Amino acid sequence: MSLIGKQVEAFHAQAYRQGKFVEISNEEFNGKWNVVCFYPADFTFVCPTELEDLQEQYTTLKDLGVEVYSCSTDTHFTHKAWHDTSDAIGKIEYTMIGDPSHQISRIFDVLDEEAGLAQRGTFVIDPDGIVQAMEINADGIGRDASSLIDKIRAGQYVRSHPGEVCPAKWKEDGATLKPSFDLVGKI
Repeated sequence: MSLIGKQVEAFHAQAYRQGKFVEISNEEFNGKWNVVCFYPADFTFVCPTELEDLQEQYTTLKDLGVEVYSCSTDTHFTHKAWHDTSDAIGKIEYTMIGDPSHQISRIFDVLDEEAGLAQRGTFVIDPDGIVQAMEINADGIGRDASSLIDKIRAGQYVRSHPGEVCPAKWKEDGATLKPSFDLVGKI
């Protein structure tokens, strides 16, 4: 089932953010662009490489008005322990959401019920709390956070320019299209 174009359902959770435990809900997504990055588990192998890579893109994402959240089925306590003991995870400045109840993983349809772990899902959410892009990878396939930059720029462009769309490989300031009868069969 695709979540594209759907409102993120209500949730509440505990999270770890910059040395503090915080409560978070879907309402934090309102009014800004967001990336939610699900991963299977703390203290694993591919996951720290992905989360460190996401941190390396964090400044650029923040400059675009985007907030970043990572989420696994671990607790916020486990996130803190991982943050305190891993060089890669110790760099993270964004919010790490704990989902031990599996509520959020189910909402985003990334829960592997048998394993009790989240799949590698990435979601781009607009300021209205609507999912605009999503990608789910198999456990052994790590993601490249730099690919989010162009997706978010395209989403922001389309949102602010109704009637225009961004073609494949679109880059900021690149040519866009205005779908119309005249374009049918000419691209």
